[in-house]
Amino acid sequence: MIKRRLYTEERQSPLAQWSFRLVLFSVPVILLSAGLYRLGLLEFRPAVTTLVVGLAMALLGGILGTVAFFIIWESGWRGIGKAMASAAIAFVLVAGPAAVLARGLVLPRLADITTDLEDPPRFHALALARPREANPIAYQPSDPPGAQRAAYPAIKPQDLSATPEEAFNGLLALIQKRRWRIIDATPPRGARRDGRIEAVATSPVMGFRSDVVIRIRSTPKGARVDARSASRYGEHDLGSNAERIESLLAELSSERRKQR
Repeated sequence: MIKRRLYTEERQSPLAQWSFRLVLFSVPVILLSAGLYRLGLLEFRPAVTTLVVGLAMALLGGILGTVAFFIIWESGWRGIGKAMASAAIAFVLVAGPAAVLARGLVLPRLADITTDLEDPPRFHALALARPREANPIAYQPSDPPGAQRAAYPAIKPQDLSATPEEAFNGLLALIQKRRWRIIDATPPRGARRDGRIEAVATSPVMGFRSDVVIRIRSTPKGARVDARSASRYGEHDLGSNAERIESLLAELSSERRKQR
């Protein structure tokens, strides 16, 4: 007599499969938006839209993966590995941008930050290099007035007990160390001419460009450094311009202390 064996097939969770596919598909979308923008093949707004779509897909995939995990835990279906991987990959992709966005929501809508609100450094070479569709090259005061000072009280001119030439050379070295693209560098001539450095800084992932101008002015006690950083596109820099200026001037001050 032949005994018949019963085989029970474990059911695969379709939610886990789709969440994993969605998260995997979001990765090339995000990379494509960054790559095409850096190569100049995609304009700012389409690049941002593509990035948002990719992040939204990753977030949705992560949520579906989390839901699938609990369903599988209760039902015993297969696919728990894909569900966990979906949630983990989504967290890696979304956590950074979400933190930046959360910080930006509490900051004023500013895209042009300067240490001198009354007489901000002016762009010269970059005024010619900036695309027409970019933000205005002229400094735009904060609206409401005082918004920058209230949000970024540490953004102030830096007075150095150094000659303007020493300050200029130190700043030039720091900018080269940061790998900003220097467009123009005019050395100071004592009290007769201010020094000026104009450069383009890019964000780490997407490569969004911000234009930076640094002014070195002679003072009775040495030199005063003023900086301005302005996003090329967008109405909100999410705090990046202030962070750029603050870190540069802090590093300059640190380097000056080492040389004493």
